[in-house]
Amino acid sequence: MTDAEALKRQAAARALEYVEDGMRLGLGTGSTAKHFVDLLAEKVKAGFKVVGVPTSERTRAQALELGVPLATLDDLPELDLCVDGADEVGPGLALIKGGGGALLREKLVASAAREMVVIADASKHVDVLGAFPLPIEVVDFGLAALRPRLQRAIESAGCSGPLDLRRDASGAPYRTDQGNVILDARLGRIPDPERLGAALDGVVGVVEHGLFLGLARRVVLAGSDGIRVVAALP
Repeated sequence: MTDAEALKRQAAARALEYVEDGMRLGLGTGSTAKHFVDLLAEKVKAGFKVVGVPTSERTRAQALELGVPLATLDDLPELDLCVDGADEVGPGLALIKGGGGALLREKLVASAAREMVVIADASKHVDVLGAFPLPIEVVDFGLAALRPRLQRAIESAGCSGPLDLRRDASGAPYRTDQGNVILDARLGRIPDPERLGAALDGVVGVVEHGLFLGLARRVVLAGSDGIRVVAALP
C-alpha cells in the first residue's frame, strides 16, 4: 500500500468510529470511500448491523461482494450518516466532488443524511477551491448551445476557464450512472463557491455540479502528522 493509500485508510478507519450499530449509512464513491467500505465490511462480518445506500454502481458492486446489506433511497429516504471522500475541501467545509463521476448520486445521498462525514488525506484541504476541475453533470442534448450559457454563468460568479468534455478510456464521452455527460470546468480558483453554485443551478441543462455546500458536518484529514478532524461551525 502506498503512503497516500495508507493515509486514506487511516481517515476511513477514524470515520468508522462515528458509525453505530443499526445505522442507515450513505456509502460514498472513490478511492478513499472504498477503504471505508472495506473496513465497514469487516465489522459487518463480526456481527455489526448496518444498512448501506451506495452512491454509485461501483460502490454497490463492492459492498455486495463484501456482504454489506444494501438498500436504496426509495427504501430508506432518511439516513443517519453519509461517509464519502472529496476532491477538495475548502473554507467552511465547502467541497468539490465528482472526480469519480458520481456527483449526482453522491449529493442525493448526502442530502438525505442527518450528517455527512468526509474522509480525505490532508493534501485535499485547500485555502481556495478550484485547483481541482469542477465537474458539471449535464444532459447531452444541445451541448453546443449549453456551453456558452455555462461560460456566462461561470463568468458572472467571477471565474473563468475552459470546459472540457470528460472522456472514458476509449475516447468516448464519459457516461455517469444516470447516462449523462460531464463537463470539467478548469477554473483554477473559485473565490465565491456559493455564488458560482447558484449561477450553475440556474442554467437549463445542468443536472448537478460538484460544489457540495453546507452538507459536510466534519472532515477527517489524515496526514503525516496524524489525524485531524475539522468540524463545521454550529
